Amino acid sequence: MSSLKVLLLEGDGIGPEVVGEAVKVMELFANETNFNFEVERADFGGVSIDNHGKPLIDSVANLATNADAVLLGAVGGPKWDDLPSDIRPERGLLGLRAELGVFANLRPARFFESLAKASPLRSDLTKDVDFVIVRELIGGIYFGQPRGVSVKDGVRCGVNSMAYDENEIRRIGRVA
Repeated sequence: MSSLKVLLLEGDGIGPEVVGEAVKVMELFANETNFNFEVERADFGGVSIDNHGKPLIDSVANLATNADAVLLGAVGGPKWDDLPSDIRPERGLLGLRAELGVFANLRPARFFESLAKASPLRSDLTKDVDFVIVRELIGGIYFGQPRGVSVKDGVRCGVNSMAYDENEIRRIGRVA
C-alpha cells in the first residue's frame, strides 16, 4: 500500500471548510484505491496567532518540511486586521513559502461562456481566452532588503526593495 504524509493547515475563515471538503476527496480516493494518507493537523495563520502568538511557529514549519504534501486553507480575516504587519496571518504564509522554497504560483485565466454576460468585456474579446499567469512568490518584493520605515527630520520614509538574482529569474522562467 502506498502512503503519503499530508499536513493540513486549515487556516481561518473559509479555510477549514475548503480543507474539510478536500479531505473528503482524499478519503474517497483512499477508499477506492490501495493508497493511504497519513494526516496531521496544525494551527496556522490567525488561529495560530490566537493559540501561539504568531502565524507560523517553528514546530509547524518543521512538520511542513517533513511532510510529503501540505494542504493549506485560506488565512486572515478582520479579527487580525489591526495587528502589526510582522505578525498578521499572511506573514505565516510568506514564512511557509520561504521555508519550503515554494516560488511559483500558477493562476489560470479562462472565461466561461456561461459567465460572459457578467464580464465587463465584450464576449468576442473573451471567448478564446485561456492562459496561465505564472507568479513568483518568494523573491523580489517579498523578501528584498533593505526594507522598512525610517524618520529623518520628522518625515517618514519607506523603503521596500525588489531584487532578483539570475537563478531566481531562470527558475520561474522554467516553470513558465
